[in-house]
Amino acid sequence: MGLFHTNYIGMRDAFASMSKNQLVEQILESYKPIWALDHASSLLGWDVETYMPLQGSRSRGFAQAQLALMKQERVTSLDGMIERATKEGGLSDYEKGILRVIKRDLNYFKKVPPKLIEDLQRTSTEATVVWRDARKKSDYATFQSYLEKIIELKKQEADKLGYVGHPYNALLDMYEEELTINDVDRVFSALVPGLKNVLSKIIADKTYVSSHPLEAVEYEQQAMTRVNQETMRLLKMPEKTFRMDISTHPFTSSMSLEDVRVTTRYEGKSFRDSLYSTIHECGHAIYDLQVDPSLEYTPLSRAASLGIHESQSRFWENFVGRSREFTKLVYPILKKYLPFVSGYSEEEIYKYFNVVRPSLIRVEADEVTYNFHIVVRYEMEKALIGGKVSVSEIPSLWNDKMEEFLGVRPKNDAEGVLQDVHWSGGGMGYFPTYTLGNIIGGMIYNKIRKDLDIAKTVQRGELGLIKNWLREQIHKLGATYSPKELQTKIFGETYNPEHLLEYLEHKYLA
Repeated sequence: MGLFHTNYIGMRDAFASMSKNQLVEQILESYKPIWALDHASSLLGWDVETYMPLQGSRSRGFAQAQLALMKQERVTSLDGMIERATKEGGLSDYEKGILRVIKRDLNYFKKVPPKLIEDLQRTSTEATVVWRDARKKSDYATFQSYLEKIIELKKQEADKLGYVGHPYNALLDMYEEELTINDVDRVFSALVPGLKNVLSKIIADKTYVSSHPLEAVEYEQQAMTRVNQETMRLLKMPEKTFRMDISTHPFTSSMSLEDVRVTTRYEGKSFRDSLYSTIHECGHAIYDLQVDPSLEYTPLSRAASLGIHESQSRFWENFVGRSREFTKLVYPILKKYLPFVSGYSEEEIYKYFNVVRPSLIRVEADEVTYNFHIVVRYEMEKALIGGKVSVSEIPSLWNDKMEEFLGVRPKNDAEGVLQDVHWSGGGMGYFPTYTLGNIIGGMIYNKIRKDLDIAKTVQRGELGLIKNWLREQIHKLGATYSPKELQTKIFGETYNPEHLLEYLEHKYLA
């Protein structure tokens, strides 16, 4: 099979031809100010998490709300043109994608009133800053009233959008097109017992350790910054369209196809956490930077979905980054900047990178136990939006769920309910996309091995070949296809957890 063979050549031909429809061209011209509003909003959101003074949250929330209202006005003005264009025949996949994405925005802005949009923007911006301080002090009480307001606003949002079955379905669809509780339940019904089986065997086998001395070793932030910079060079991150900063919670923000920003964090010990946060966010950035440049300023200059996006970060972090071959690549860099690493062999560093144990913090969880963290959050979000539990019950429920799925119990709110930024930003329905990302990562790993010898490619440091494969198969298409349609075209199936389970069994138990 050729290196980048694909069974959807026609898709690429349609994409290459771009739009020849005059009405679609008019829509694209009218969309440019909307793109600019998103660009400005992304920049302001990035600043909230990085450099904005603490007391700037109120005015920033107001500014973000005004931008959202301007976007609503602009998007709804396209309604007539979108309706006429939809009725025209002979549209290319590219043109259909443009209409599909804008229609999703139209559906939202036609159903959700300006006052609710404004309230959501202002509350979430202020709540993000309050959460940051509450997490630092491990004080849920100071954040609780903000979370109560966010949950109430998200319930209103779901009601306005409409849904079949459960109000949470409306919120899931916002992050992963056409995703429902039925989809997520189906995934977890296969994944959770499979993971429990793999985990129990790993613990019994004892080849992979449950703790490592390096987890307690402190490092200098300046030295670790050098490690991360050298690692980004291994990943061939571009210097002129990419930058990295520091934040409480690592994230990636795409301003445009020529301006993508990531953050990492430095906890001061166990350098693994900072290293893999950096690799993870670079995986997101690689996707954004490899969308076809011709899609810039259009509705398609974004990822197909958050689940597809997360598959890229998890693929680089775990399937590539935690491999023996990548350990071999990064080992000389570690020894150069972190002298204490010289006391450990390459194989010992590999075992440190792949410690397996139930733990409290999601972003530090190993690839075997990670998805249990998502089940905990998914179950609570369903209950909150469904009105089954109150916000005041969440800390104790969180602790009970952690004990149920992972056998560990938080000692305080900082390592429990306050550890994630997502709820403060109004991200109800976001968490399941993390598990979808892991699952799609497994599907990618299964597929890419038919075209590339992954082990040898990574060992030789030829990571550009992997980036090229991902660009041709996924990245360059942007949001041309819905996530389910894209998966079907590439893999012939959607959200299949079996490939992830097979990968984990082979890696940890073969």
